[in-house]
Amino acid sequence: MQFDLRKFIATGRQPYHAEFQCDLSAHDYAGARIPQPVTVIFEAETDGDEVRMTLRANASVHGECARCLDPVIREETVDTEWTVKERDLDDPDFDLPLDEKGHLDVDEWLNQEFMFQIPTVLLCSADCAGLCPVCGKKKAECTCQPAEHAEAPVDTRLAILKSLLN
Repeated sequence: MQFDLRKFIATGRQPYHAEFQCDLSAHDYAGARIPQPVTVIFEAETDGDEVRMTLRANASVHGECARCLDPVIREETVDTEWTVKERDLDDPDFDLPLDEKGHLDVDEWLNQEFMFQIPTVLLCSADCAGLCPVCGKKKAECTCQPAEHAEAPVDTRLAILKSLLN
């Protein structure tokens, strides 16, 4: 969705409200995905010489656990507010995705917010033990003896490093 921010600053006296679907399935969030379209609520209202914009959305994020590789599905929420003045539109370092005409790309803004919101390391649970280095099964399911975990095979090329630790 494109929002003409420059025009709204100049003529917007009534609050603006839009609710729409946004497809973020083509984006990669450090290995996680948002496969279903997201319902987005975008609002803008003038407050003196400023425009206050809010962006809200909930998404079902799909990925895999960084420790055990099991599928992970979690809910993430974007709820952000931004205040803009007209002089901000000409600032080359302005943080929102604007084109040269002053149109705000709301879909890209939402994508950027989810980029910051979704953790780069997803876990199925905070206490996930991961995989056994010997058999490759989940540690909770493996039948290896505890001594086998402590004495995992050492690469002979790295044996010299072990002597440095002693």
